[in-house]
Amino acid sequence: MPPLASERRACENRAMPAPIEDYALLSDCRTAALVSRDGAIDWLCLPRFDSPSIFGALLGDPTHGCWTLRPRDESATVQRRYQPDTFMLVTRWETASGAAEVHEFLAMTEDRTDLVRRVVGVRGTVEFRTELRMHFDYARALPWVRQVGQEGAPALSAIAGPDAVIVRGIALAASDHVHGADFSVVGGEDRDLVLTWHPSHEVEPPPLDVEDAIARTRAWWQGWASPIERDGAYQDAVVRSLLVLRALTHRDTGGIVAAPTTSLPEQFGGSRNWDYRYVWLRDAALTLESLIAHGFLEEVHHWRRWLLRAVAGEPAEVQIMYGIAGERDLAEREVASLPGYDGAAPVRVGNGAVDQYQGDVLGEVLVALEAARIAGLEESASSWPLQRALIERVMADVDRRDNGIWEIRGPLRWFTQSRVMMWAALDRGVRAVREHGLDGEADSWEQARDRLRTEIDQRGVHADGYFLQHYDTDEVDASLLTLPQVGYCDPDDPRMLRTVEQLERTLVRDGLLMRYRTSSGVDGLVGSEHPFLACSFWLVEQYAASGRTADAHALMDRLVSLVNDVGMLSEEYDVGGARQAGNVPQAFSHLALVRAADALAGHSGRAAHRRGGVRAG
Repeated sequence: MPPLASERRACENRAMPAPIEDYALLSDCRTAALVSRDGAIDWLCLPRFDSPSIFGALLGDPTHGCWTLRPRDESATVQRRYQPDTFMLVTRWETASGAAEVHEFLAMTEDRTDLVRRVVGVRGTVEFRTELRMHFDYARALPWVRQVGQEGAPALSAIAGPDAVIVRGIALAASDHVHGADFSVVGGEDRDLVLTWHPSHEVEPPPLDVEDAIARTRAWWQGWASPIERDGAYQDAVVRSLLVLRALTHRDTGGIVAAPTTSLPEQFGGSRNWDYRYVWLRDAALTLESLIAHGFLEEVHHWRRWLLRAVAGEPAEVQIMYGIAGERDLAEREVASLPGYDGAAPVRVGNGAVDQYQGDVLGEVLVALEAARIAGLEESASSWPLQRALIERVMADVDRRDNGIWEIRGPLRWFTQSRVMMWAALDRGVRAVREHGLDGEADSWEQARDRLRTEIDQRGVHADGYFLQHYDTDEVDASLLTLPQVGYCDPDDPRMLRTVEQLERTLVRDGLLMRYRTSSGVDGLVGSEHPFLACSFWLVEQYAASGRTADAHALMDRLVSLVNDVGMLSEEYDVGGARQAGNVPQAFSHLALVRAADALAGHSGRAAHRRGGVRAG
């Protein structure tokens, strides 16, 4: 029966979402759900990472969609973990009357999407309350809901526009658009709740075989993770980070999203809120390098096929980012139906950076594909012609100012890091011809590469001997830490050491590194941001490579301590508030963690694929 009005309802009782670091990830490598420590699924887009949300409380409140499942005892204590090497979350609840666990996951099935929440009695008796509030299309569509089950097999169907879900397992009663139920479990008893998505014009799929789904999902994740080496001081964080990178890789298309969320704020209460549910060529390429370093070439092969499809056409039309299947139309718009995380507005869908020119991007792609070539991935009939076309695109754009790696929305500049990545693109082209026997215009590429080096060395270095953010400033930028990573200079090059000094003097906040000084006005945006976690991991790598081992370990220890209880990292960290900020989990943060750990273990990450003799000048 419906709950009494005097009872506190889990969905209704929360005025705002949980802290960002309180969320755990569920993934089937097609979409993702975020689950809070208090048992609320506050974010789920179906059927893809970039689909409209069905649960959007993360960017508002429970009225925007959520699914809670927790003991009725409000004094219950909670601990969480993943089953080893999986994204099958186990939340253990201890109450005065007993203990129970919630095992939840997105099932690894071939042709369907199922979210499973199994309640397992451990000892005694635990009374649970579950409440389901479905609000489709970024909370713009209340679905038509009806009971469709039979006696002994309850089921609830919800339909809105092109989407439908069916929820099976426990009879749910309606009250003001909330469908809830109370139930109890005793030691040794299981209760399953399963939400299944399907297109609304199709008949709902049959009930999921939960036991089979558990076995398949566990085997899939653990099978993928089994080759990862398990030595070194930071291996737990490395393994989880590699799993996160796989979780953000779409298993059908091969596209790698930057994060599964949109509009989690870089500045709490501010407007620096962006949609990261797309495939940035840069982020994907950097992800691939981390995977290559740990032997995962199949993912590289899959993404290379994705790249061939996505950029098909004229090289001049190459974008810096695409949709999961290679879609090009990612126009940015504001979604007024969601008020934003704790009021941080606007909520954005799409990303205006799709129209930017970022000179570093093709360099990142070509560096990653060279790393794959060195690691043994053979070129296909189309892969080298594609790379050759991208190199020619760099040649054509060599004199263009750009928006830079940080997607600056201010004036176009000669960003030093972008110029170096263009140098790296040409360098990899020369190397492919001269060292790997591929065909191409190595002489002209080499001439352009060497001209770029001369330009960078003359215009991208301050009179005091440090690299500049761009040619028209005295500022530095954390992206300059990537210069030795791609072989432009050695980590102990005096210019790099002076650059690190400048970074430490001007961009370190409470021991962590900012991307750049927002107060300089370079990004054309109002407000500020917090230290960018990937940049601090880059600094670990630089410290390790330049002999500052103690500093590297101290900073790495600090950074690894910032992961949440299940190993997730967001984009930034608010030191003063001791909380994560920005979209979560963030591929950039996790891939940088892997590289930093590799550097400390004696593997130099990107530099492992660098050969000193090919550097010009």
